Amino acid sequence: MTTPTSSVQMQFLINNLQGLAGEAAGKNTRVDLAVGGGFGAALRASLERINTLQNESASKSRAFQAGDADVALHEVMIAGQKASIAFEMGVQVRNRLLNAYKDIMNMQV
Repeated sequence: MTTPTSSVQMQFLINNLQGLAGEAAGKNTRVDLAVGGGFGAALRASLERINTLQNESASKSRAFQAGDADVALHEVMIAGQKASIAFEMGVQVRNRLLNAYKDIMNMQV
């Protein structure tokens, strides 16, 4: 069963995901779930940001491997770590959502 505490934790995780993605993109944007689109829109935006971080990491890695002088090793490593952390946060949110779904489905009516 989903408790108010777990809902707050889930919102906290999603806000952290969005903040991390915003910082990686060079802007500090936090989306309040109570305003503008609801949970589904916030989740979709978070997944899109995770995808963007992973694509940026891959492109910096390819550019560094190709010998591009504009891409330093530390930029590649930082981009990779940001993408990895964002992905792990997304996995944790998914796990929480699945546990909440299973709890609801196992409730007696």
